[in-house]
Amino acid sequence: MQIRLAEIAALVGGRIDGDDSADISGLAKIEQAGPGDLTFIANSKYAKFARTTQASAILVDNDFPAVDNTLVRTANPYLAFLKLAEHFYRQPSSVQAGVHSTAVIDSDTIVENDCAIGAHVVIGKKCRIGAGTIIHPGVVISDGVTIGEKCLIYANVTVREGCRLGNRVILQMGAVIGSDGFGFAFEDNHYHKIPQMGIVVLEDDVEVGANTTIDRATLGETRIGRGVKLDNLIQVAHNVQIDEHTAIAAQTGISGSTKIGKFVRMGGQVGVVGHIEIGDGALVGAQSGLTKSIPAKSTVNGTPAREMKTQLRELAALNRLPELIKRVRELERIAAQLEERLQARD
Repeated sequence: MQIRLAEIAALVGGRIDGDDSADISGLAKIEQAGPGDLTFIANSKYAKFARTTQASAILVDNDFPAVDNTLVRTANPYLAFLKLAEHFYRQPSSVQAGVHSTAVIDSDTIVENDCAIGAHVVIGKKCRIGAGTIIHPGVVISDGVTIGEKCLIYANVTVREGCRLGNRVILQMGAVIGSDGFGFAFEDNHYHKIPQMGIVVLEDDVEVGANTTIDRATLGETRIGRGVKLDNLIQVAHNVQIDEHTAIAAQTGISGSTKIGKFVRMGGQVGVVGHIEIGDGALVGAQSGLTKSIPAKSTVNGTPAREMKTQLRELAALNRLPELIKRVRELERIAAQLEERLQARD
């Protein structure tokens, strides 16, 4: 695929400094780009490559200094690069339109137009699969599930009974939607299982990573809001509420009945206790442990999680601890010598 640089600038709303007639045939990282490639600089540490890259053109922000290479100036070069990736890369589908002969679909289920359902898919009773949805091989969809339009469900996903998916939802390989919540009552020296009677709701444009699990509610709903992005290997417990456009990185665990606000960002391996609230726009550093609610727009880190500035001061003090211990021991030695001299005078 080739496209003129002038067309690319029009697609991303950019302006060109240099040769607008260049043909672009691919996208590449700035260190690896060659003739015919378009690359980008969104981080200042890569600015040094602007003078040495072999790329035919570079996407940069509007304030980037002029260089000999052709530049395409945009407000957000990283976002522009991602938009262009959609034009240069079309992910091939291994699932053909229609229903594979080995798929098992209950007669009460409605499959709307333009769906593609792969080999060995199992869909239970009274489900509805929206138009244009693609379901890869080995997926299991239990009774009463509703799936919206243009969803993409990869191999070996399980969606359990009664759960609801909005439009354009993406479930990566091995995701489990609607597994039982971890609910037990201890009595007479053993655990009694508490029935998990609720469901999971995924709103429009949610993406769930590979092997991520979202538990059904004990009662009511576990709800994942519009545009939420969950990375791989995340555990979302029963009755958790995650509001719209929040992004959570891999290996995070969220305990039951926690409420997470809008536009929250969490690093990897965060642990969250149950029944707390995380305010809108909060930032949570990787490997943090949240033991209590945090307000909107706060930035926290560490275990237990506290304000980032406080935690950084504590780390700086901790790094000085070996030196301080050494100084204290030296002072103790001097004090002991002085005491010995005073006793000798007496």
